[in-house]
Amino acid sequence: MIITILVIVLSIAADQVSKHFLAAFLTGLETRSYRLIPDILHLTYVENRGAAFGMLSEHRWVFMVFSVIGIAAILLLVAKEKPTSRWVQVAAGLVAGGGIANMIDRVRLGYVVDFIDCRFVDFYVFNIADSCVTVGCAIYFVAVLVEEIRAARKKKAQGEVPAETPEEEQTGADQTEAEPEEKSGDA
Repeated sequence: MIITILVIVLSIAADQVSKHFLAAFLTGLETRSYRLIPDILHLTYVENRGAAFGMLSEHRWVFMVFSVIGIAAILLLVAKEKPTSRWVQVAAGLVAGGGIANMIDRVRLGYVVDFIDCRFVDFYVFNIADSCVTVGCAIYFVAVLVEEIRAARKKKAQGEVPAETPEEEQTGADQTEAEPEEKSGDA
């Protein structure tokens, strides 16, 4: 749980500090945008009044309710299940931390500050909190997938074979019954 809390705190801090300084810097520019790598990566100030990628801009409270429920569910799950995988702990911290960081903006400002503008693809402007949620989900998916593969390999190494299907069982039963008849005919 300590790892999860530490990742939550670091995610919130990184997001809020970056938003504070970049919002001050970018709003002072005439275009509200700064080219880091021309036509590839820019810093662009955007006030996102909706949910992810600007959706539900007129229904902000609906997204906030779902966010609170989701964050609470993650925290309760980590507290109750106490995952031993550090990857799962980090993933939970990233998702919860990113959700909380964006929630802070919604409550404090009424919108979320976005600034990472990847121009090499046609994509929305996003922030560190969004990245934390996305990376956290990816880490969780990979961690669960790896754990499932390990469990399957362990079962296979222990010699556990999957149960026969009803058709295979019937075929095996037919062969067993047929064998004694053949033997009795030979005698």
